[in-house]
Amino acid sequence: MSPMPPRSYLFVPGNRPERFDKALASGADAVIVDLEDAVPPDQKDAARATVAAWLALAPSRPVVLRINAAETRWFRDDLALCRGAGVAAVMLAKAERVEDLAAVGEHAPLIPLIESAAGFEQLRAIASAPHVQRLAFGAIDFQLDLNMRAGYEELIYFRSQLVLASRLANLAAPIDSPSTAIDAPEEVEGEAQRARRLGFGAKLCIHPKQVDAVNRSFSPSAAEVAWAQRVLAAAQTSQGAAVALDGRMIDTPVILRAQAVLRERRGAAGS
Repeated sequence: MSPMPPRSYLFVPGNRPERFDKALASGADAVIVDLEDAVPPDQKDAARATVAAWLALAPSRPVVLRINAAETRWFRDDLALCRGAGVAAVMLAKAERVEDLAAVGEHAPLIPLIESAAGFEQLRAIASAPHVQRLAFGAIDFQLDLNMRAGYEELIYFRSQLVLASRLANLAAPIDSPSTAIDAPEEVEGEAQRARRLGFGAKLCIHPKQVDAVNRSFSPSAAEVAWAQRVLAAAQTSQGAAVALDGRMIDTPVILRAQAVLRERRGAAGS
């Protein structure tokens, strides 16, 4: 069975090497070493050298590397790190043009970060580009670019389009933007569960305290697992005849959904 895609992606600043191994031990399914927003401009070159040295020592598991946007002066130098054995995938900040993806995709699988109007306009083309593994949504920068003052409700349309583009391109379900709440796990969990209901499959995390809530939210609950088991048991007993459970008809889509829940449970258990 193929491994399930990560549910949680934890950022760690590229200029804080003392946090790298701690991030790997946080319980996050994937760690993103960040050379972009987390690193001030005057520390970019030093951070890149620090990350290169750490990657050369072969970390305990490969990481995602977030590199600076294609139009920045750091982009070409960041690309040199992308071919390392310790890099599982590359997250391209402010992904907007397919030709920029091509330059990165030569080195590693891609996670384009959609966080601008231009990137959103090219969403279908970006999703269908070679080497793209998964899309991610950067809601904070996206709002800034569109001069929005939005809550979750106002961004549902844009999030839904990422889900649709991912499905049409046969990608894994997209990664939602991080919550800004650090000491409020119930808020993080609420956001993550809403994203899951929209069709997202993971969420970015900016602090280790968020990881557990995100992992729980993108894993089937005990009630969902129990429902799936009852559906499959009822379907097996009926031997193909029409059957109802809890007053609702069980048909093929319901059975397929129940099977998917149990696959997700096995994948979460193996993470």
